[in-house]
Amino acid sequence: MATDHGSQPRPRLPLPPALRAPFGGRAWREFGYVLLSLPISVVLFAYAITMVSLGTGLLVTFLGVPVLALALVGCRGIGALERARARALLGVEIAEPEPVRARTEEKGLLPWIGAVLKSGVSWRHLVYAVLHFPWAVCAFVVAVTFWVTSWGLLLYPLWYPQRSDATGFVLFADTRGHRFYLDSPFEIAAVTAVGLVAVMACPWLVRGLTAVDRLMVTGLLGPSRLAGRVAELESDRGVVVDTAAADLRRIERDLHDGAQARLVALAMDLGLAKEKLPADPEAAARMVDEAHGEVKVALQELRDLARGIHPAVLTDRGLDAALSSVASRCAVPVKVTVDLPARPAAAIEGIAYFTVSELLQNISKHARATRAAVEVWQTRDRLMIQVTDDGRGGADPATGSGLAGLTERLGAVDGVLVVDSPPGGPTTVTAELPWRG
Repeated sequence: MATDHGSQPRPRLPLPPALRAPFGGRAWREFGYVLLSLPISVVLFAYAITMVSLGTGLLVTFLGVPVLALALVGCRGIGALERARARALLGVEIAEPEPVRARTEEKGLLPWIGAVLKSGVSWRHLVYAVLHFPWAVCAFVVAVTFWVTSWGLLLYPLWYPQRSDATGFVLFADTRGHRFYLDSPFEIAAVTAVGLVAVMACPWLVRGLTAVDRLMVTGLLGPSRLAGRVAELESDRGVVVDTAAADLRRIERDLHDGAQARLVALAMDLGLAKEKLPADPEAAARMVDEAHGEVKVALQELRDLARGIHPAVLTDRGLDAALSSVASRCAVPVKVTVDLPARPAAAIEGIAYFTVSELLQNISKHARATRAAVEVWQTRDRLMIQVTDDGRGGADPATGSGLAGLTERLGAVDGVLVVDSPPGGPTTVTAELPWRG
């Protein structure tokens, strides 16, 4: 094919998903999953029913309890294989459920058996073993029948029999020997067309069947929502503890390097002034005057430190006045708009205050902005905060800056921090907190 110099070959138009599906790897992987589900579910169902029946029958003796525990452990082991199979063939990412743990103060076989029998994850694996068998039989029959029939109809011109008395596929036959064959060109074309439509629809049918498998594997073999929530709360608790420890270290450092050092120097100056008072009253008066100035500086540092812990204006007058106060100390003009029907809980109010305070400090230090704005409002059960500036942009929580700490602090109370800061600006930071009145 001749082409013009410098011209690029035309890109091939991709086929629609409906036409690509029968030949895509996903369709065949899902079909393979359905084929494998039947033998696996038969083994799992037989194992579960046999072991549970045996354990239940032996409950009158001591042997029934360990047999039931062994049944649950076996179901968990097969469940691990099922999760791996779902990941490989269905592309379902399933987190591993929590392992069986006995109490730390108890050791031995009996506490472990008790932990297995008390584990909700183990019983959900048993439920999967029982429920998956009838569904696997149904999915196998439907998928295989539809798959084989559709491809058989599509390839009908290649395989229909050639006979001396008649040709084609026997569509109808009665007891008197009357038969109707699909052998004319029109009939063969019609059968092929029906087969083509069926082949195109078959992957979507199998995908619908495997959607039920996805739900069963995710719901019964993965971690429960409660376990996930507990893990999330444990992580949030760790963040809160680390944040509190960091705040305590910051307060200790500020006291040690600031007000405490200044008060020590002030005590030494007053001591020298006391010694010089009889001999040189004027020098002692100058030293006392200097000490008075140091007292004012120390008091201001203590006020700033107390404001950093929890400002009195926030407790007394609420979020509007507190944010206006912190905005007045920003290096750029800040417009504050607070539209709240009532005051949120003290903890949420404090987090909102410190979030805005940290963001305005970042604007003063890094943004090179000329103006900024703070908006606070309530949307249903969420407290919304938005801080914008016209600075140079480029803020990214992933760089380990103060934004990352804010993200963790908000996440500890089910909050969210979203940063939109393209290079060149403007920057918009949106914080979302749960509303607790």
